[in-house]
Amino acid sequence: MSATAPTVGVLALQGDVREHLAALRRLGCEPRAVRRPEELAAVEALVVPGGESTTMVRLARTFGLLEPLRERIRGGMPTLGTCAGMVLLADRLLDAAPGQETLGGLDVTVRRNAFGRQVASFEDEVELTGVAGPVPAVFIRAPWVEDAGPGVEVLGRVARGPAAGRIVAVRQGPLMATSFHPEVGGDDRVHELFRDLVSATAREGRNR
Repeated sequence: MSATAPTVGVLALQGDVREHLAALRRLGCEPRAVRRPEELAAVEALVVPGGESTTMVRLARTFGLLEPLRERIRGGMPTLGTCAGMVLLADRLLDAAPGQETLGGLDVTVRRNAFGRQVASFEDEVELTGVAGPVPAVFIRAPWVEDAGPGVEVLGRVARGPAAGRIVAVRQGPLMATSFHPEVGGDDRVHELFRDLVSATAREGRNR
């Protein structure tokens, strides 16, 4: 692995895996699908895509990935969660399924399916800290961040409509999450922001 070509995994249990892999490849990363613990061990960072959060946790447990994922996240692995990935990275959930588990790591409370059911899916633009110009955002049964701890940086909010002001993008240390699907539509700037976070985290590790 080189400093300019980080090895970034995409959790390949469900969701837009190919689209995330393609975005990372376009940005010069070495993307790899991750389904098993040995594949997780071979990457320095991870994208947790959208999908159905309870199903993803169940499949992660089936493949022996659940505890390795938690350990890597606790150990500082840069991780980007999108849509259901935001749910999985949250320490606390509202409107969760009975007994629903998460990977944790982000000091946030996330409301699952906050924007409504599939028929309420919509597209908008979101201004993100660290990105020049608005980012196209596709919301599909999306969550939002109900509240964020003091160590969490809010990167983006809904600008208009009934959900105006709701938090839809956050960062805490090496962890990032968005309510929306940045892999849809060919705009790679969210992935670029994450790639830069991965590189910065690697530099910090080398300088310790």
